[in-house]
Amino acid sequence: MADLPIDLTPELAARLARALDVEGKIVAALEALGPVVGCDVALVDTRGGPIRAGLVAAGARVEDLPLDPATWSAFPSGGFDAVVGLWSAFRGINPAELAGAERLLRPGGRLLVFHDYGRDDIAGLRGDLPEYGAWSRRNGPFLAGGFRVRVLHCFWTFETLEETRAFLADAFGEAGVALGETLKRPRLSWNVGAYHRARLLPSDA
Repeated sequence: MADLPIDLTPELAARLARALDVEGKIVAALEALGPVVGCDVALVDTRGGPIRAGLVAAGARVEDLPLDPATWSAFPSGGFDAVVGLWSAFRGINPAELAGAERLLRPGGRLLVFHDYGRDDIAGLRGDLPEYGAWSRRNGPFLAGGFRVRVLHCFWTFETLEETRAFLADAFGEAGVALGETLKRPRLSWNVGAYHRARLLPSDA
C-alpha cells in the first residue's frame, strides 16, 4: 500500500496514482523535513508508485525496505539519511519499527512518516480510522513519542468531473457515488499528516 493511501486493484491504483498529489506537495515536504535530495533514503514497503518516482526524479538515492522490520537487519547500520514510511508502515508506534529505523539512520538522520490526517473529502469514504483521531492527538503515539507533525493540504486531482465521479463509484461504491454528486470540480481535498523526528542519540533512546 505504500505510495498510495488505500489498497486498490491494480487498475484502480493506476487511476489514483495519476491523480494523487499532482502539485507534488508530499515530495516537497519530504525535502523540507529531510532533506532527501542527494541523500540516501530508505523507503518502506514501496511498490514503485508516484511518490517514489518523485523522490528519484528529485535526486534522492532510494533503497526499498520490506514492511517487516525483522528483515531490516540485512541493511547496514547508519546507511541512510532518512527513513520514510508512507501509510502502510509505522502504523502507530511499534517499538521494533522504531528501533530498526534508529539503527538504519545516520547521526542527524530523519524518520519521516506519512498518514492520512482526515478533516477532508476522503475521510468520509473510509470510516473511523485511528489516523483521523487518536494518532494526531497530543497524547497520541506520534506526538507523545517525540514526533512533530505538519499537515499538508493536498488533493486527488482528475481531468474531468466525470472521471472523478467514475473513480469514486468504482473504488468506494455507494459512498463514492454520494460524494461524487456533491462535487463541483474534479478534485478531492486530502489532508496528509507528515510526522517527523530526528534520529535519537543513544543517550536519549
